[in-house]
Amino acid sequence: MRTGSNRVRVGLLASFTALAAVTSMGSATAATTLNGSWAPFSRCPVDAPAMLAADGASDTAICVSSHSASGSIKLGNTEVPVGASDLQVGVVTHPGGLSTVVSPAEGALVADSAKVPGGLLGLMCPSDVPVITGICNTLSDVSLNRVTATIESVNSPTDFQLVAGTTTGKPILTLPVRIHLENPLLGDKCYIGSSSDPILLKPQNLTQPAISSEKFAGDGTLDAAGPMNRLNLLGATQTDTTYSVPGTNGCGLLGALNWAVNLKTGLPSASGNNNVTLDDAQTYVATMNKPRDAAPDAGKLLSQYWHSAAR
Repeated sequence: MRTGSNRVRVGLLASFTALAAVTSMGSATAATTLNGSWAPFSRCPVDAPAMLAADGASDTAICVSSHSASGSIKLGNTEVPVGASDLQVGVVTHPGGLSTVVSPAEGALVADSAKVPGGLLGLMCPSDVPVITGICNTLSDVSLNRVTATIESVNSPTDFQLVAGTTTGKPILTLPVRIHLENPLLGDKCYIGSSSDPILLKPQNLTQPAISSEKFAGDGTLDAAGPMNRLNLLGATQTDTTYSVPGTNGCGLLGALNWAVNLKTGLPSASGNNNVTLDDAQTYVATMNKPRDAAPDAGKLLSQYWHSAAR
């Protein structure tokens, strides 16, 4: 049966997926409006030490951006819409196909906050437990009932595979997130998932993206002879059916309401009961055409180009 609590649970998760990926906000330099072909990479962490240290000979720094405006997420038997999400990371590729993912300073994924359907009434009520019933009876006040959910990055993404983004059925990266529930009665430290037990999204293309590329000048202006290249992977539907969802933590005074939220929403939820779909994913990859020509300072030159495109 589709219950209000189930709608709440997925509503909480609705904002977190972007892979377009598949978390919270910001960048090595905060989000910056960039010119031309650089525009999708407004939070690329070009000034992170690992990116600057990429020499262009053995290690190459690239920027990755993936955006989805809509989609849906399902846990158990319940499905709800997903808001806009934006994933941005830097990646340093190494010999042998290995890579290191570099997050912006405040997290890889930015997702719209979700207003939880039904608020706290839907999250915990009704209940046969007297203490929870007492709380439910206070929730006629709209401000006390309102619950919002914000998806936050925890730790850094891993396992990035560029080739997987060009095809179907292969995980593109592993993205760890948690969900912050905000309500006066839940307190300010109520989360689904944590840095030690995150939700691990492993998005992959369900449909083949349209693939194209363009060359551009360091400042973002289109230039067929420019030193930069942008790979465009557009229009794919992305999905993940493998992730599990842990229980809540920090809800109520000393976590006293964790069990009530978990019981009503069916958390934890095992792998196989959950899936996410992102519609019309727009994924972009920016890299130097000939990074070896800029060795050993290719990473530093990439940063200079990025900053030169700032409006």
